[in-house]
Amino acid sequence: MLNLPPGIAGLLEIMARLRDPQRGCPWDVEQTFATIVPYTIEEAYEVADAVDRGDRDALKDELGDLLLQVVFHARMAQEEGAFGFDDVVAAISDKMVRRHPHVFGEASVEDAQAQTAAWEELKRREREAAGEADASALAGIARGLPEWQRAVKLQKRAATVGFDWPAPTPVIAKLHEEIEEVRAEFDAVAAAPDDAAARDRLEEEIGDVLFVCANLARHAKVDVGAALRRANLKFERRFRAMELQAAQDGMALAELPLERQDDYWEQAKRAERGE
Repeated sequence: MLNLPPGIAGLLEIMARLRDPQRGCPWDVEQTFATIVPYTIEEAYEVADAVDRGDRDALKDELGDLLLQVVFHARMAQEEGAFGFDDVVAAISDKMVRRHPHVFGEASVEDAQAQTAAWEELKRREREAAGEADASALAGIARGLPEWQRAVKLQKRAATVGFDWPAPTPVIAKLHEEIEEVRAEFDAVAAAPDDAAARDRLEEEIGDVLFVCANLARHAKVDVGAALRRANLKFERRFRAMELQAAQDGMALAELPLERQDDYWEQAKRAERGE
């Protein structure tokens, strides 16, 4: 066993050994920023999943996996001579102090909403000081975000200059309007299945529906990702219950017509409600 120093220092040494061109792990050595990014995103979602499940042991493990991703990226940057882990820590520490003058300085904020506005203004000034030419209210929203998250960020930024619905009611009306437009494009595709333009319009209209749904969640102060995770978990739970009940009845779900499958779905729903 390696005689490693404790804590972060030991983790950094482990990563250095894994990336050693002569004695390291072949898989770790051949990785690049681009190949590691999908794992970084995956680990962030696994942290969210552990939080959703309330599993603190899993959360500890998943946070460790996410920290390893930070160390991995920092090690690759250090090998390039760009920056190291200490620079990452210094950068985020400086940013937290700089963006919280009401905690580390003499400024004051009334509440969390005012702090959010002040945070966005500080970010805007930082971009301006860095010489960024994009002066749009939408500047700085990363294109690498999951699209549902980017949709919400775009909407929030637009709202800072007053471009926003005043309440959920007109958002719901807009959702109905977009659904009707989707319906019309489905009819167009059905009438001309080989029409690429019709399929393109259908994709665009479905995108509009999803964008408005994200906006509706924002107005409801509901996290889109958390809401969709709950919907996914509910679907999975009920579908597995359908499969189990069908098997107990001596049948395979795949062999049943949709009407019978719907019966099992309703049975699963009633069982969840304790009926």
